[in-house]
Amino acid sequence: MENFVVSARKYRPATFASVVGQRHITSTLKNAIERGQLAHAYLFCGPRGVGKTTCARIFAKAINCLNPNGGEACNECESCRSFNEGRSLNVHELDAASNNSVDDIRNLIEQVRIIPQQGKYSVFVIDEVHMLSAAAFNAFLKTLEEPPHHAIFILATTEKHKIIPTILSRCQIYDFNRIRVEDGVEYLRYIANQEGVEADDEALNLIAHKADGGMRDALSMFDKAVSFCGTKLSYKDVAATLNVLDYDTYFTATDMLLEGRYVDALMLFDGVLGRGFSPQVFISGLNAHMRDLLMSKGPAISLVEFTGRLIERYKEQATRCSEAFLFGAISLLTEADGKIRQSSNQRLLVELGLMKIAGLGQKKNDEVASLSLEIDVPLPELQPVQPAQSQPAQQPVQPQPVSQPTSVMQPTPQPVSQPVPGSDVTAPASISVDKPAENAMPRATAPRRRASMSLGSLLSEDRAVAAAAESVASVEEVDPNCEQKLVAIKSQFVEILSKGRMRYVPVFETMVVRGRTIQVTVPSKELFEEIMRDKLEWLKEIQKLAGVGCSIDMEVVINEAVRIARPITIEDRLRHMIAKNERIKEMIETLVLDAE
Repeated sequence: MENFVVSARKYRPATFASVVGQRHITSTLKNAIERGQLAHAYLFCGPRGVGKTTCARIFAKAINCLNPNGGEACNECESCRSFNEGRSLNVHELDAASNNSVDDIRNLIEQVRIIPQQGKYSVFVIDEVHMLSAAAFNAFLKTLEEPPHHAIFILATTEKHKIIPTILSRCQIYDFNRIRVEDGVEYLRYIANQEGVEADDEALNLIAHKADGGMRDALSMFDKAVSFCGTKLSYKDVAATLNVLDYDTYFTATDMLLEGRYVDALMLFDGVLGRGFSPQVFISGLNAHMRDLLMSKGPAISLVEFTGRLIERYKEQATRCSEAFLFGAISLLTEADGKIRQSSNQRLLVELGLMKIAGLGQKKNDEVASLSLEIDVPLPELQPVQPAQSQPAQQPVQPQPVSQPTSVMQPTPQPVSQPVPGSDVTAPASISVDKPAENAMPRATAPRRRASMSLGSLLSEDRAVAAAAESVASVEEVDPNCEQKLVAIKSQFVEILSKGRMRYVPVFETMVVRGRTIQVTVPSKELFEEIMRDKLEWLKEIQKLAGVGCSIDMEVVINEAVRIARPITIEDRLRHMIAKNERIKEMIETLVLDAE
């Protein structure tokens, strides 16, 4: 039986052109060889399995080649053949992980003095050089700085920060990149063709992603998958072999959460646990999936490391996900991922996160349905208003059946009973009865008239009316009276806060309106972060109360001087009380009380 050679060794690059994903390194080294501008010391640093030692060997072979061609070794001369057969005396490799003492470096220095018998240079490749002891580094300094003309050192490490600066200053430093998924997939496809293995794009994508930028890891996984699947690598089999969750699980879970089907999402999660995966693996994978969906919605799609049919699936699902849903899902999943290690009930933590995300999806669906109900349903009911049947604006509004033409115009007087200060809303009675019916009809269909009811919707218990008013208000883009409406409801909004949210009353008492922007002043960074966290909710409440038909923004300014004007924290309140009555201080000192 023929000896099996793993793909990482069998397909190890032998030329600069065959190195994967390190073009900036190979081009520089080839140019240096062609021009004869060789340094005496190089430092190759980067993640594991990206080609540091491989490039060092290729470089060592190329500089000793008797007939180089464009910086590449010919692989035909005696020097190249001896190198390929492993009998070259010009290349010396040292593993610093197991040879890290001063004596090992002294032995190396003795070898440096020996002139090469064949070729021009003796190349010393020291792998994992960061493992050398401090004494060994110091013993190596002088030789590394001024070696013999025939000696070239190539140091390789995965942890450059552990190397002392005096070593770094004596080397040319080359930083190797993580191998991109696209490059990894192409190389895996090349090896699969060479081995006669049929593999689909999703299976190769899964292997390249799991390798996390290391080609050696990817080839090891490829060999493992071939051992399990044979000559045909299917996506499902590869996922089972590598013990990773397949992409279909995350796509299905996202569809369920997007539709608000939290029960189905919990059942899916239970199935994932039944297959032996931990809750943290699922939640981190789902978080990465949501991130890739968000990146797939615009020019940032280049940040999504997928190819072929898989990237098309991401684009398709991204079109059905709003940015608000994805932002909320990523925030919830990140928070749960940070807490899951310390949680005593990891399953419940993940389930709670899934239910919250499903709530975001249900809210989105409710908003879409509400918008459809508000805009699409009333339109067929509109009837031309006959001048002879018009009623005075002062007449009380009575519910009337849809069949009567006046029912379209009757809701108009309703906002007159609760006028918005500063607005230019006029009563329907100001419309002349001599105008044609077609002129009155657009006034009946204008969404602005519905948006003016948002104040009553906020204070009432009818959630359906509030949702409809909010949906229609979001359609509006321009409201010329926005500033006046916001100024008018300031005192009313502060009064509402005083009934249950006294902490925020001093903040919004300082509210200043400039156009569509609200500026408030807070006394501390903590309160600033608290308001910014709930900024969208504040803006939504103010927008409903004012009945504005455009988007508004909030600017929060930190001013510690405000703390003196109005107590916020417990300590502030205590100082405020002592300023009002000094006997409180005496009571605190007598009874040895604290602020709480």
